[in-house]
Amino acid sequence: MARRRKRRPRISPRDVAADPEGLAAWMTQFLQDLREKNYAQATVERREDYLGLFLDWCKERELGRPLDITRPILERYQRHLFYHRKADGNPLSFRSQVNRLLPLRAFFKWLARRNVILYNPAGELDLPRVERRLPKAVLTAEEAELVLDQVDPDDPLGIRDRAILETFYSTGLRRMEVANLKVFDLDRERGTAMVRQGKGKKDRMVPIGERAIAWTEKYLLEVRPELVVDLDEGFLFLTHRGEAFTPDRLTQMVGRYVEAADIGKQGACHLFRHTMATIMLENGADVRFIQEMLGHADLSSTQIYTQVAIRKLKEIHTATHPSSKLERFASRTANADEAEEAAEA
Repeated sequence: MARRRKRRPRISPRDVAADPEGLAAWMTQFLQDLREKNYAQATVERREDYLGLFLDWCKERELGRPLDITRPILERYQRHLFYHRKADGNPLSFRSQVNRLLPLRAFFKWLARRNVILYNPAGELDLPRVERRLPKAVLTAEEAELVLDQVDPDDPLGIRDRAILETFYSTGLRRMEVANLKVFDLDRERGTAMVRQGKGKKDRMVPIGERAIAWTEKYLLEVRPELVVDLDEGFLFLTHRGEAFTPDRLTQMVGRYVEAADIGKQGACHLFRHTMATIMLENGADVRFIQEMLGHADLSSTQIYTQVAIRKLKEIHTATHPSSKLERFASRTANADEAEEAAEA
């Protein structure tokens, strides 16, 4: 896996030691149980963060043990999330509120199964409705090429960056998946890339275009040998220090090129993921093939791109709607004027 920055645990060991039967102690056992069940590290850390926020809220109100938490208490916390304001003064989105409440439902369900509490106070908690939003920005094929052209091909690191951008654009991989690619995950003869332990710890094989392969081969031959340090862990894309990219660093790099293109759109790695899916759908790809490429477990997650890929719908609208073209309006206006002149004559 790509190297990640060390993080401080959200739930303090001091709180755990202070009360072996307190919320902090049981939360720590719950998180350990998730690790033993092979949950992804990112999932465990995210749940720890959200449980830690709830623990801090409880400590301010002297609620220290699981039996202290009732459904009205959880509803108060839910209202707290609704009225909470971030550092910039904006409220939490409803999706963020749901993301903070779902770990609580899982935690109290876990406690009830172990008879730590008599009933699950979060079992009937009504969660806010979450909007299904379309991607904020999607590049056209011309805009994508403009972003790719921002790379300096005469600079060794520019060759590496172009190979990374081409990989994002061709495969639609997530940034963590690109960061974790190994050299031998790329099958240049078959034109495929192996994604190992993607989201949900699932492996999948995705096609990669000839142009992306060509740039990656150029990078492998001319640039990567100069970046490798003493211990080569086999990661495909390396920083100037010979280390694997972190997801945040990939975001900074890709976002810099998108900004340099000056196309009036913002985004980074996920922007190319949206673009790949939309362009393929507009060119006739079946949505289930797109689902396989993106690694979506649920088809509904992929179907959102059918609303973005509007080219076919636009063609039908242009061909069938009477007001879709200005020429038709001008023709009708001219005919009306002629008829009016004839009537006057």
